[in-house]
Amino acid sequence: MTGSETPHDGAPTTLSWLCHPATVFALVLLLVNDHVLKAAFPGPVTGKLSDVAGLVLAPPLVAVLLTLLVPRLPSRAAAVAGLVAVGAGFAVVKSSGYAAELASSAWTVLAGPSLVRADWTDLLTLPALGLAWWSWTRSRRRPVRRRAARLVRLLVMLPPAVLAVAATSAVYYPYAVGTAMLDGHPAISSGSGYSSRDWPTGPADGQWSISEDRGTTWRPATDAEERRLSRPDAGQRQACVPAEPQRCYRVVAGHLRVEQSDDAGATWRVAWEVSDARREELARRSYNPGDIHRHFASRDLIVYPAADGGHEVLVANGRDGVLRRTSDGGWRRDGFLDQRDPEEYRWEEPPPLDGGGPGDRQTDLLLVVALALTLGCAVTVLAGHLAIRHGGGPRWWGIAGSASMLVAGIVLAAVWERDDDSGTSLALLLFVLPVGVLTTAALIIRASYQGALARWIRWALTGLLLTALLSGLPLVGWLYGTPSQTRFAVALALLAVVPGVLLAIRIAGMVDPARAFERRYPPRPPYLPYPHGPYPPGPPAVPDPPYPSAGLGQADQVGQ
Repeated sequence: MTGSETPHDGAPTTLSWLCHPATVFALVLLLVNDHVLKAAFPGPVTGKLSDVAGLVLAPPLVAVLLTLLVPRLPSRAAAVAGLVAVGAGFAVVKSSGYAAELASSAWTVLAGPSLVRADWTDLLTLPALGLAWWSWTRSRRRPVRRRAARLVRLLVMLPPAVLAVAATSAVYYPYAVGTAMLDGHPAISSGSGYSSRDWPTGPADGQWSISEDRGTTWRPATDAEERRLSRPDAGQRQACVPAEPQRCYRVVAGHLRVEQSDDAGATWRVAWEVSDARREELARRSYNPGDIHRHFASRDLIVYPAADGGHEVLVANGRDGVLRRTSDGGWRRDGFLDQRDPEEYRWEEPPPLDGGGPGDRQTDLLLVVALALTLGCAVTVLAGHLAIRHGGGPRWWGIAGSASMLVAGIVLAAVWERDDDSGTSLALLLFVLPVGVLTTAALIIRASYQGALARWIRWALTGLLLTALLSGLPLVGWLYGTPSQTRFAVALALLAVVPGVLLAIRIAGMVDPARAFERRYPPRPPYLPYPHGPYPPGPPAVPDPPYPSAGLGQADQVGQ
């Protein structure tokens, strides 16, 4: 049954609008511009391109969602609502800083870290809604009447359109790349990044700032100063106080730690540090932490005379910001030097060391759920394999199930480092969890076909739940900081699989091979004896024809 659009069914027409060539081109332009062109050619042109593409794409997307939520909504009403909602919302957000801040918060919750800025010049792109209206007038003449075609267009166009609109430009997070001395003045190299593809690797990847009053105020470095500071050997891991050669400081690679020596480097002691356990907790609360030993670590330092006497130390600590030792001997985390306004440099607060609970680690919470369920599914797959083999089934079911769970585990381990939190979430929701659930369901169904009893299924599901709960306990504790390091929490979670494995082995005997044989070869109807003997009575006897009488000829017989 194909069906057609009823007078109060707007979905066929709005789907045609979403799949119009102008809308499809806007979708492609938005994806390419946000993820390729903005990084290669940052500036107002690429910024306005995203606004134009979004204004063409968003109205049909809103209209489709409205007709899906309200099936009897007329298509024209949905189209007008989409255009008005998108235009009004865009105008409010771009003209009000408060509305832009609310939009940033909402987008961060829905699609990860995002930043929406209020900019009056973006209102110049509002005429793009005229192109959206034109594509609507062309699309309403050709509604998608066949249900199969509507389903295909919905599955093909709706997910990428939602992702394109939700995935706004990435927020770039500050990074203290390096320190140096230039003509006796301290200098700091500050960069930014979002994932493993664009984190700075050296001081030359950042922008240099120089202080001419011993660290009180800062200014951007000139081009000539940039070239002098960005030399290959910029940055030093150890430095001594000019007026006190016996007092030296050094950073410890791979840690947030600074050591001090009072005998010209013969012996060292810790002057300041963030413990590795606390540093990992700090990093996991950040978006896209990546390699913690690389990004949350002390990189280099400088020592220079303080303005009020004594000496100061500046340390570049990567994503933890700049660390300063003041002239009175105290250490403080200054954070990051904000260089967005060259006329007025200011310091941004560093990430707080005191963390909260799972609410501050949403991606880690999803990883915990995925790992606990994957371990539970793995135990159930093992139980299904043993049951299939006990019922005389083929071995390849267990091999295929184990391979699927192994691939899911490899993907889970690969995204655990969280180079890209949005990619991590997609991998878990679209691959790891579906693979585990589908593989478990397939093994349970096959085991029941091989003669597994109903109580075996109940015990197998109990093993899944038991393993998920036991392995989830240390992982939830890890979210709260106990244990504080990932390797201990994961090791305890793997150890919690043992009871589930023992249960899977134990219940393998709850399989009746005879039941499986009967399913494959149904028995014949039972033999019923007959009342008059072992065989059924035959057909009634037919009497023989009479023999001809003696002495009569053939003619007489015929005449008779």
